[in-house]
Amino acid sequence: MPVPDVLLPAERLGRVHFVGIGGAGLSGIARIMLARGVAVSGSDGTDSPTLDALRALGARVHVGHDAAHVADADTLVVSTAIHDDNPEYVEATRRGLRVLPRSAALAAVMAGRRVVAVAGTHGKTTTTSLLTVALQAAGADPAYAIGGELAATGVNAADGSGEPGGLFVAEADESDGAFLVYEPEVAVVVNVEADHLDQWGTEEAYRDAFDRFADRLPPDGVLVCCVDDPGAAALAARQQRAGRRVVTVSTREPGPLDGVTLWAPGDHYRADALAALAAGEVLGRDRADLLRGITAYTGTRRRMEPKGEAGGVRVYDSYAHHPTEIAGDLQSARVLAGDGRLVVAFQPHLVSRTRLFGAAMGEALGAADEVVVLDLYLAREEPDPAVTADLVAGAVPLPVERVATTSLDDAPAELARRARPGDLVLTLGAGTVTQVGPRLLALLGGAGG
Repeated sequence: MPVPDVLLPAERLGRVHFVGIGGAGLSGIARIMLARGVAVSGSDGTDSPTLDALRALGARVHVGHDAAHVADADTLVVSTAIHDDNPEYVEATRRGLRVLPRSAALAAVMAGRRVVAVAGTHGKTTTTSLLTVALQAAGADPAYAIGGELAATGVNAADGSGEPGGLFVAEADESDGAFLVYEPEVAVVVNVEADHLDQWGTEEAYRDAFDRFADRLPPDGVLVCCVDDPGAAALAARQQRAGRRVVTVSTREPGPLDGVTLWAPGDHYRADALAALAAGEVLGRDRADLLRGITAYTGTRRRMEPKGEAGGVRVYDSYAHHPTEIAGDLQSARVLAGDGRLVVAFQPHLVSRTRLFGAAMGEALGAADEVVVLDLYLAREEPDPAVTADLVAGAVPLPVERVATTSLDDAPAELARRARPGDLVLTLGAGTVTQVGPRLLALLGGAGG
């Protein structure tokens, strides 16, 4: 969906109706608009605690989509998951309403603020969350919009102090090009590794998009990059040659996190924390204060999130869906498992991603002791008979008896059969696999845990 040539601030959009308001992206924008007194309505396919929370804040929210829901709307905001035949989108188009994609709606609430935009193939949510908490500990009260809920607050967005000219920390998504709409003062890039090629087509085009993102900085803007990652290191070098001010961080060098214990182990999480710390210092905040916030950070939902323990088995859930993310979270989980075994349930996300990276996903899963691969989560794509869970499972370098494929419904029972006291079970993926952990815990608890 095209972004309008002229982007109005949120306060000039009239009544705003969100199609897909329960999603991580739109719900956060709606929450900020409500805090600013904007009249908000919305719809979603299913009810959820997110919808209940928005209703409590004053939004008029419907379950199900109907053209009548936009009767008094002035602006329609549309999720990337919404199709052209959605009745609310069809009605808004017929009436000539202003229609905004998610990126333009986020830009509308950013207007008039000092924006820090956090991008990268992996780690955006965690880095954005860490920076938000660090800035709060350092005396700031930034607005923020994150792709996941902060464990400490249970929300993914807030308007902060609400002051014009105040800080706004935002997760900047590259999957649909959204990050090319924003006007940041500080840009953070943790890594650049090919993904979302259904959108970008080639690795070169994907890489070039990050240069275009950095080019949106003003002349006195700052780019923060973690040079552990070759893609981010190359971006930093190109931008430095172009005269951009670039701040680099690396977990391979002695630094400010020495002696600091983070909420979860793993080099990728330390890289996120270093990037957040560097961005906070660029904004003029004291290192000691920022570190206090980073040390106190308790995580973001679905990022190595502990779900519980039953029958002597601990269960964690994480959002990893790319081979590099899988490898990083398995490194972290292996430390958490200690002397116990690591049992992983992985749900491949998207046909296009699995077609390209399925074998690499399987290779990364080989760091576990037992692996259960669920059926693909299709999301916005149509199924392909040639792209199945077997593409991933067949590449796992473990004995055949330690690898299985199963459906979402049967996954809890399969994991319960494999797990034993002392094990750590990790559910991974960007789709519905997050439902598996609680069901597994119920089975294990029912068995006497």
